[in-house]
Amino acid sequence: MQHKPTRTASVDRHRVAPALVVRATSGESDAVQELWQSHRRWVAAIVLSHMPREADLDDLLQDIAATFVRSVQELRTPGALRPWLRTVSINAARAEGRKKTRRRNALESQAATDPGTFQRDETPDKTAAVPEDADEAKWLLDLISQLPDSYREPLVLRCVRGMNYKAISELTGLPETTIETRIARGRRMLRERVAIEREQQMGRSSASQQGAGDGGLDR
Repeated sequence: MQHKPTRTASVDRHRVAPALVVRATSGESDAVQELWQSHRRWVAAIVLSHMPREADLDDLLQDIAATFVRSVQELRTPGALRPWLRTVSINAARAEGRKKTRRRNALESQAATDPGTFQRDETPDKTAAVPEDADEAKWLLDLISQLPDSYREPLVLRCVRGMNYKAISELTGLPETTIETRIARGRRMLRERVAIEREQQMGRSSASQQGAGDGGLDR
């Protein structure tokens, strides 16, 4: 009699250890620290999906860590950790976005009433070349941050954090088919943005070279 080979269950590297959560919620400082460190990169992916481009990721992570240490003991079940921490992360990122918007509006209002107040042009340099190597990832994240929320978060969780469709589905409360569709569309939108950005960069480079050549003829 032949026995069917048993399938070994794959280990979900993103799964929370219930015992560790229980220890953390009981007030064990070592467990709180370990639990935060095991989720820090995961939280960073969430924050990157929702924070404004000009925000500082490390500052936001410090704020979220402080909230985590202060409030994790209020959790009643291990299963509530991920949804609660996701909410805390999104709220922190969006609060930073509102703060940046208020600050920008205040500066614009002040500039409108007193144009002489601001002499420097803080507009990003659109003629700069598209960054390469290590900065390429940051450039791509900037482009991803311009995607709609519904596509941005699943795409970051998948591409940056490496989470599978099931894990993202459990985290967001959306069906796996919806997650798969949004990631596919998000990738297509990102490719289109990259192509446009590359084309614009090439156009700016050609215009700059043409201008330099014209200047040389004038001399």
